[in-house]
Parts: sequence; structure tokens; C-alpha cells
Amino acid sequence: MKKLAAIFLLLAVLLGGVAIYQHRFAPSAGTPTLTIYCAAGLKKPVDAIAEQYRQETGVEVRLQFGGTGTLLSALRVAKQGDLFIAADEGSVADARKGDTIREVLPLAVQHPVIAVHKGNPKNVLALADLLRDDVKVALANPEAASISRVSRKALGETWEKLAAHATVMKPTVTEIAADVSLGTVDAGIIWDATAAQFKETQAIDVPELEKSKENASACVLSFSTQPTAALRFARYLTAPEKGGAIFKENGFTPAGGDKWVDVPELILYSGGVNRPAIEGLLGQFRDREGIKLTTVFNGCGILCASMKTMGGTSNPKFPDAYYACDLCFVPPVADVFPEAVILTETDIGIVVPKGNPHGVKTLADLAQPNLKVGLCNAEQATLGYMTRGMLKSSGLQESVHKNVVVETPTADLLVNQMRVGALDAAIVYRVNFQPSAEFLDYLPIQHEGAHAVQPFAVRADSPNARLGQRLLAFLKSNRAQFEQAGFQWRGEETAVQSKDIVIPDWLKNK
Repeated sequence: MKKLAAIFLLLAVLLGGVAIYQHRFAPSAGTPTLTIYCAAGLKKPVDAIAEQYRQETGVEVRLQFGGTGTLLSALRVAKQGDLFIAADEGSVADARKGDTIREVLPLAVQHPVIAVHKGNPKNVLALADLLRDDVKVALANPEAASISRVSRKALGETWEKLAAHATVMKPTVTEIAADVSLGTVDAGIIWDATAAQFKETQAIDVPELEKSKENASACVLSFSTQPTAALRFARYLTAPEKGGAIFKENGFTPAGGDKWVDVPELILYSGGVNRPAIEGLLGQFRDREGIKLTTVFNGCGILCASMKTMGGTSNPKFPDAYYACDLCFVPPVADVFPEAVILTETDIGIVVPKGNPHGVKTLADLAQPNLKVGLCNAEQATLGYMTRGMLKSSGLQESVHKNVVVETPTADLLVNQMRVGALDAAIVYRVNFQPSAEFLDYLPIQHEGAHAVQPFAVRADSPNARLGQRLLAFLKSNRAQFEQAGFQWRGEETAVQSKDIVIPDWLKNK
């Protein structure tokens, strides 16, 4: 095993050297040259897509093929290149652990099959037939190729028996398919999509393997010096009418992608409370993806009303993603945003001038005479809606409202008025208060509803749904930004179905 490991390390270094040479000495021109490490089983469609892309855009794509495991080893040594196209999800996970990759775009779905020569002359119908003395079997090395890594995991002890019985073990899945096609061996285990590319090869599905479906994915390398160009080609690879069509022609099941647009536009609606945490991050995402990003910040009541007046998602200005101030403003648009991912939480409290000159301590104190109070508008803002619910459930709606001198669509406007002395007290999110902590005091509200949970949702039928999901993944990878803005992080929780979100009784009491 040690000798085998040494051999693969040497191969990785040699492949890395090839990649470095190609990267350094690629011809310089007005368009970029991309270096792609690609699993051998995807060679035929990726070759064709790269050529089509070159013809359409002028961008040169240099391709290095090999077993997924071998390529990943080479990447870790060379630290050069732009994209890694892996054949299985386990290798993608390994690449993530080593901080080798960033964005991941699924390309095609495939699963292992038994490959036999056309007509199945040895009548191989089950895994047990591969252990017959009269059947010569070829397998790919699991340290080098994804097909055997996945098969070994699915088969357990049976895999060990197959490996011991194998006539030959090769480094790539295409070499196994070629041997079966030529009749050098009687059978092998390959991807279903690989079998479709060899005319003299027939695929036999067996129950032990057919459930092991894996995404082949394009992964942007963390050390790419041109990630925007790499992402653009990755989007082309996944686009249904571009790369997706070529994958389908070659026997693959495309994983789905966004419709191809040279510079796509992503429209995001966001509650104002999220702005301090995400505004800078949105700019980073826009520049890295090379897209147009239109963001509308406002109260969620206004945002939901705006969506309702658009007449449906066919409106080109309908948002692709929605980042609400609280879960309670997801149900109104649950039909178009069916799943919500909770990212953060923040408390709701009362802000008063430094030193609390009016002695405000509770919601009831907001009803004291001659107090100038500011609230968010209940029809326009999540915070206003929740504030009204808390006041009504506490029996304070009328008494406090007599002191309300202003209602705004967002809480940051209330903080501004507090800063200039126009208000004596206001109800805001804790994250609104934090930047002004030098000038204001924050008083927690003792009520079950005094906290808001911020969910992010991507529109189900958005033409940029995958781009929206990458924005979500990017936000989740920047937890520190949210915590620095004062949010409590909840981004590791399982997504919730929007239709299952329950509005609490205290909030229903209008």
C-alpha cells in the first residue's frame, strides 16, 4: 500500500508539473486562457463544450484529464488552475476539506453499472457473475478514479472480493470501458454515462449500484487567478441549452443549470435589517461572479406588496431571491418562495437616549405622558407588524400609540431620529442599535415575540435559481460578517418549508 501511495504521489507531482507548464506558458491575448482539470469519464462532452465555448467567446480552455482522485492530488501539489471537474460528490467534499475549491456547480447525474461487451456474450446479469472463473473483470483503482471509490462504498465486502478477482486494475473509468468494448476483458464497473459513449459496450443495472447516484460537478479552484472567467465557463457548462445539451447528447443526465446569459442579472429583495451585514458581501459576490446584482432594501410589508402587484413571476423585475426580516413575512409569498433557509436572529428592544433620562424600562413605560415614541409602520415593516402584535397582546396598543409621533418603514430611520433628538424612545432591532451604542441605550423587551428570525429564500422558478443558491452559499460562508453586525448566527439549521411556517397566536392578534 505504501508503494502504491508513493506511485500516486509521484503521478500527482508529474501531473502538477504539466499543469504548471500549461498555465505559465499559455499564449497571452485579450481573452483569458482557462486551465481545467477534468475527470476522464467526462472527456467527450467537456471537450466538445470547450470547443464550442472557444468559438463563441474566443476563450481558450486547456484541459487536463485523469482519474478524479489523481487530479485532486495533483491540484493539492500544483496549486494552479481554474476549474476542477470531479466525477463524484465525495471527491468534492474532500476538496472542500482541503480548501482546494470554492463554488460548486453540478453538471450531470450518473451511477455505476456493470459494463459488458455488446450482446453480453458471457451472460453477466448480476454482481455475483463478476466472480465467476470464466469472467475476466477490469476495475478502476479507487485511489485514482471516482467510479471505484463510489462502488467500493456501495458494495462493502463484495468490493474486496471483486478487487481480489479482477484481472486488471486501471487508473480511469474510460480505460475500463475501452477494455470492455475491445473485448480485452468480459466486464467492468463504469458509469452509466460512460457506457453510453462506447458503441460496443452494454450497461447492466444492478440493485446494489443503481441507487448510488452521484453529481459530477465543476468546482472553482480556490487558487484560481481568474475566478470570474472560471465561473462564467462553469455557468456555460451547466446551461441547459449550452453545456447541458451536449452532456445529454453524450448519454449523461444533466443536473440542471441557469439559462445561459453572458452577464446575468440577479434581483434580491431584502428587509432593511439585513443591510449592515450583507451590503459589502453583495458587492464581493457581484464582482466575483461577474453579474449585475440589483438589491432592493425596504420594509418586508412593502416588499411583499410590491411582489403581489407585479402580476406573477413572469414579470422580469420579480425578485429571484428574498431575504426577509422575520419568518412571519415568508407565508405571504410562500407560493413562489417554497423553502426558507434561516441565517440569523436578532432581538427587539427599546432604545432611549444615553442615560435613559425618562426612566423607560418596559413596554408599559412607553405610555407615560409627554413621551415622543417612534415605531415602524405595521403595514410596511416586519418590525412594525411584530411591534403591533406585542403591544396588542400586552394590552398596550392604544395607550402607547397615543405617544407615537412617527412611523417609518425601516428601523434605521428611527435610530437616525433618536440620534438627532427628535424622539425619546423607539422600538428597534438590536442590530440597528449597535452602531449607535455610544449615543443610545438599549433595553430588552420582556415578551416572547421580542426577537426576529431572518430567512433567505430563492424563487422556485427563477431563471437564475442556481445563481441565487450560490449567493446563499456565499452568505453562509461569511458567518463572521453577520456576527460583527450584531446578529446571532443560525445558518447551520435545516431549511424549512414556507408553507409549514406557523404564525404565533400573539402575532395574529391584530
